[in-house]
Amino acid sequence: MEKDWGFAALIEYGGKRILFDTGDNPDILARNIKAKAVDLSSLDFVVMSHRHGDHMGGMNHLLSVNPGVRIYAPKENFGVYGFSLPSSFYRRDESLPPEQRYYDGTPPQLMKFGSAWPSANFELIEKTTEIAPGIHLIALVSDKPTTLELRELSLAIDTPDGIVLVVGCSHPGIDKIVEAATTINPRIHFIAGGFHLVVAKDPDIQNIVMTLRDKFKVAYVAPGHCTGEPTFTALKKAFGDHYLYAGLGTALAFGATSRAISEAGQQATSVKDEDDLQSYELLAKSDDDELTLIAQHRE
Repeated sequence: MEKDWGFAALIEYGGKRILFDTGDNPDILARNIKAKAVDLSSLDFVVMSHRHGDHMGGMNHLLSVNPGVRIYAPKENFGVYGFSLPSSFYRRDESLPPEQRYYDGTPPQLMKFGSAWPSANFELIEKTTEIAPGIHLIALVSDKPTTLELRELSLAIDTPDGIVLVVGCSHPGIDKIVEAATTINPRIHFIAGGFHLVVAKDPDIQNIVMTLRDKFKVAYVAPGHCTGEPTFTALKKAFGDHYLYAGLGTALAFGATSRAISEAGQQATSVKDEDDLQSYELLAKSDDDELTLIAQHRE
């Protein structure tokens, strides 16, 4: 598999196969998909967390394999995933001759605007929504200066052990995303993805780490992508054997026994004994309750 600064994950749960983001580069995504023997033609749906290139760069490869797949994406004004709104949004001036007016003065009731992928089957999400039984999309908006008003979706799966949360870049704040997830289920079992602390200062990192561990009582963390190396270290120290390595190609099994099996010669992160490891391997082979990182900047 090949490293890149991007994020994509395959989630298999409850009979559903979900692709979360498409990585940074279509060629690298294609090679990593092939290396993991992932069949993109059999997806139930896709979730695009947000409009940054390192999460949607592999879209063309996805659509070449599965052009009709349903793709959930955040609804943004005139966004890359498309947009629509009532034509009443703009002021009218009937004193103008018709040929000088929008649509000759008779606009359609609903105005639809194009996307970067006109043939894609996008379903735009504006608020937190349950898209399948127990599977929710959390919709939040960033209030950070560098990503002000950026809309982002996070995937929250309500499992018997609590919420399994998959995040893209956490631009609205990982703490705010987790807080929103607790309104679905107060138990947060597992978080995987990018926490967007890659340039954060140590006090800010420590505050987030303690918030996740002590306030929200998160059981397991599997950080990657834009989380940042100092944050990996801080989370590993705070969560101990409940910190799961989440590198490129890693398969993460979630449930009462959560575990990561690492690729590229990395040692597996153990949270149970060897008997549990054998049980996990059977679980992983069942293609159920599993998340596989197929595009990551970490190995």
